[in-house]
Amino acid sequence: MTEPAVACDAGLTALVTALVALFDTVHDAVFFIKDRNARYVAVSQTLVDRCGRARREDLIGKTTREVFPKPLGQAYYGQDQSVLDTGLPLRDELELHLYVRGEPGWCVTNKVPLRDAGGTVMGLLGFSKDLHMSAEHAGGVGDIAEAVRHIRARFGESLRVEELSRMCSLSVFQFEQRIRRVFGVTPAQFITKTRIDAACDLLRTTKKTVAEIAMECGFYDQSALSRQFKGVTGVKPTEYRASFRQAK
Repeated sequence: MTEPAVACDAGLTALVTALVALFDTVHDAVFFIKDRNARYVAVSQTLVDRCGRARREDLIGKTTREVFPKPLGQAYYGQDQSVLDTGLPLRDELELHLYVRGEPGWCVTNKVPLRDAGGTVMGLLGFSKDLHMSAEHAGGVGDIAEAVRHIRARFGESLRVEELSRMCSLSVFQFEQRIRRVFGVTPAQFITKTRIDAACDLLRTTKKTVAEIAMECGFYDQSALSRQFKGVTGVKPTEYRASFRQAK
């Protein structure tokens, strides 16, 4: 196998080693570095564990297409290629991941291109932070509790941030800040996540059609669900259903 394309001098190698050691202590996040061909060069232990591998070496030199269930791996690979080809970072991307045991999990992902001294993109660095969406059980919700309950109980209906903020006697700005502080996402992302969570559950546990699931989960139609679903998972609802069964 060809060696990864990110060339490291002694100083950079030491920095990478230190970063990996640091992120090994963070168990609700994954860290990775990839070369110009989107192959893993360095990975945190959390990523190794979630991919069901025994050692870091089982990931090094591979792309997501070789690591994650299809077609999810292809979707993640396409995301990497976008960063590598355009040189534009990926910021605060809300994503649903399917782990090796078939368990879905939400995270917010950031990826930035790595450039050489001449400015040429030679790889990328990524960091994905898990979303802990049960903070309200620890008393973290406080004055936004009513709106959170409303979203979770009535996600199939039309939901407007202005109306949700009024429920809590907060301005839109205050409401957005509270949601972001507690859940790590914007109100719109939280609503989308709630609806996609419900859709995922129905895709995994029922034989309902995508059109039926779309109507039940608050989407205008099947195409709206498919568009938003692919936006956060990288795959279509039917592909997610197939991938979940494949990963079990």
